[in-house]
Formats: sequence, structure tokens, C-alpha cells
Amino acid sequence: MAYGTPSRSSARGHRRRATVAAALGGCALVAASTTPAAAHDGGHGPGHDRGTSYVALGDSYTSGPVIPTQVDAACARSDHNYPSLVAAARKVSAFKDVSCSGATTAEMWKAQGTNGPQLDAVRRDTDLVTVQIGGNDMGFGSIIATCAALSSKGLTGNPCQQYYNSSGTDQLVLNIAQTAPKVDKVLRAVRARAPHARILVVGYPDLLPDDGSGCYPTVPFAAKDFPYLRDTGKRLNLMLRLVAAWNGARYVDTYGPTVGHDMCKAPADRWTEPLQPSSPAAPAHPNAKGEAAMAQAVLNRLAGHRQA
Repeated sequence: MAYGTPSRSSARGHRRRATVAAALGGCALVAASTTPAAAHDGGHGPGHDRGTSYVALGDSYTSGPVIPTQVDAACARSDHNYPSLVAAARKVSAFKDVSCSGATTAEMWKAQGTNGPQLDAVRRDTDLVTVQIGGNDMGFGSIIATCAALSSKGLTGNPCQQYYNSSGTDQLVLNIAQTAPKVDKVLRAVRARAPHARILVVGYPDLLPDDGSGCYPTVPFAAKDFPYLRDTGKRLNLMLRLVAAWNGARYVDTYGPTVGHDMCKAPADRWTEPLQPSSPAAPAHPNAKGEAAMAQAVLNRLAGHRQA
């Protein structure tokens, strides 16, 4: 190869980044975070996965912080998170959950406290891998804190959106686009370690009202920032869907099944807790009902159901 000539993989990476940038910038494609995927997980019925080795990778939306019973204090991991529920429902023969609160894609390769590199759990004989990652890479926690603080500038406006667009470019769209190659690298590493495994990329649930309405002070954002942050969540899921498709993985939509159970709903109806939770869960994270809903979405995908 001549000096200065881009490699095939490099060119492919540039094309993928361009695809993500185009998709995230298109208003019509924002709604695609709940568009049905065409693929079918053939060969595995809805009954069980006896003989299956299952590994769960992910961040706090996977680990289930505060939800009883916590079985790993360092990673805030619950035995009622969605991987545990999926493993029980599918009756898998071997199950390893290495999800950890605060994880980014970097923690796939490096230890996080007492939790080793998450990818170390994936082996050649692994049959099923679920991956839910990317939220912390794009700055989920800091975005929540920043938008809550900025709401004091005007509850009827959109100070958070103005802040993240002050440079003329939407910084959150850019963050998501920059996260795409990181997630792509994770999925390629999973495939290299477990070439025969089914890989499921699990999206993030609905956090804010899908109709764009707000609920200050339960969720302390300015009124016009609610639709902006809702669309940011949809863009994150769209990116995950695209990266899953590039890698021959299946995308699991958890947004659609959780619409109507966001942080703004009454305690009995919400599956994601607000910044002051009323049920055992971390702020702005799924409670036990939310984890169960994500588990059902994964189970439906494994059963070959098309997404609605």
C-alpha cells in the first residue's frame, strides 16, 4: 500500500461516521429510534436457552443501582436487573453479568474498581452477549446536572439547548457521533472474542414524556428543554441501532415499550425515577419495573419478534 493511502478499514470508518452525522442531523431520522428492524434471530425459539452461555456488558442502566437486592456494591449491581431476569427466563446454563455503574466504553478494556475489564468475561464459547453502553461516553450524568442548573435562567425557555448550541454546533449531537466509533469498537471486540455468539445491543428507555411536555419541579428542566432532551435520547438510540446493524448485531428497542412510563409520571406508573426517587433506584434510572420492561424487550427480541 502506498504511503498516505487510507486503509480499507479507515475508509469504512469514515463512511460510518458520515452516516451517523447525517442521520443525527436529520429530523425525520430522529423518530427512527423506534423503527422496526428487518432481521430475525433465527434458530432460537421463545422457550429456553439451556446450554447457552450468556454474558451481560453495560453501564448503570444495565446494573440496576439501588434496586434490591444489590449483589455487587462496587458496581451497584442488582440481581433483579434485566440481564438477571433474562437469564432466569431463558434458563441459560451459564450467566456472567459484569455490568457496572459509571462504565463507559473504556471499561470494556480496563478495570473499574474491583470489576475487571468487562470484555474479559466474553469467551469463544459464549453464545449470547447483551451490550448497553454509550450513555456515559456522551456525558449523560453531566447533561442532567447542567440542564437542571440552567433551568433557573428561565423556566419557560430552553437555556440548556442554547448552552449546548452556543458554538453554532449542537454539542450533544457531536458527542453522540463521537461515541459511535467507540461502540463500534466494542462490538467488533465482542465478535472477535465470541465469533458465534448472538449479540444484542440494548437501547436506552424513555426518560422524558414522548409528547415533549414537562413536569417541573419533579424533573427540574425548563419547559422547552424537555423536547430537546427527548430528541437527544432518541438520537443516542438511533446511533446504537446503526452501529448494531454495521456489526451484524440485533438492536433491542427499549424506548418504545417504555413510552408513558417516564420520569414525569406518577410513582405508580413510572418505570424511570426522577432526580428524587420514590422507589428504590438511582436518580434518572430505571426502577425494578423499568428493568423488567427492558428484560421483556430483550426476551421478545430473542424470540424473534419484530419491534413495534
